[in-house]
Amino acid sequence: MRRLGRVEYVDGLEIQKTLVEERRAGRIPDTLLLLEHPPVITLGVKSRGKSTNILASPEHLSEAGVLVFETGRGGDVTYHGPGQLVGYPIVDLQPDRCDVHRYVRDLEEVLILAVAEVGITGVRVPGLTGVWVGAPGGEDKLAAIGVRISRWITSHGFALNVAPDLGHFGLIIPCGIADRATTSIERLLGRSVSMDAVQDAVIGGFGKVFGFRP
Repeated sequence: MRRLGRVEYVDGLEIQKTLVEERRAGRIPDTLLLLEHPPVITLGVKSRGKSTNILASPEHLSEAGVLVFETGRGGDVTYHGPGQLVGYPIVDLQPDRCDVHRYVRDLEEVLILAVAEVGITGVRVPGLTGVWVGAPGGEDKLAAIGVRISRWITSHGFALNVAPDLGHFGLIIPCGIADRATTSIERLLGRSVSMDAVQDAVIGGFGKVFGFRP
């Protein structure tokens, strides 16, 4: 497990690329990267390179200091920024976890266990990916998931909203879902929670779900 602090998005891509090759060669064990990014909008493969779910103009994004990147992960458009915990598991799913659907559900379970540690009940919403809160049926999104799996080595991963600027999510239609809002741990609890405490909770959840401490 590596806590990297704040990392430029393009640097995060390069770190993942290097570690995926290291994992494939057996030179490193399964590894979980935990970090934050400066403000950035990313386009997943579902967006097909189109920015139709970005609501802000290029000029507005430039003024706000928000960059835009195309990426090889699954999913549509998403936002990353300070106060959001980003996790990139570099995990070899072979031999007994070669199931993409199961892997995504496992990441959801990691995050559901993690937010329970700070007093929040996270839920799944049928047909949608991520972790949701609120009744009935999970009205607000708390965490997004978008993964890449190459020859059963994983990269990219999840983004859990601890205390980001929620106004920045108004720059996009998060994950292309227009009828649900985005929230954070801080907003739900009405108080701040340290990023270190949330990282510890995620690491604990990862250990429970995947059967080892990353």
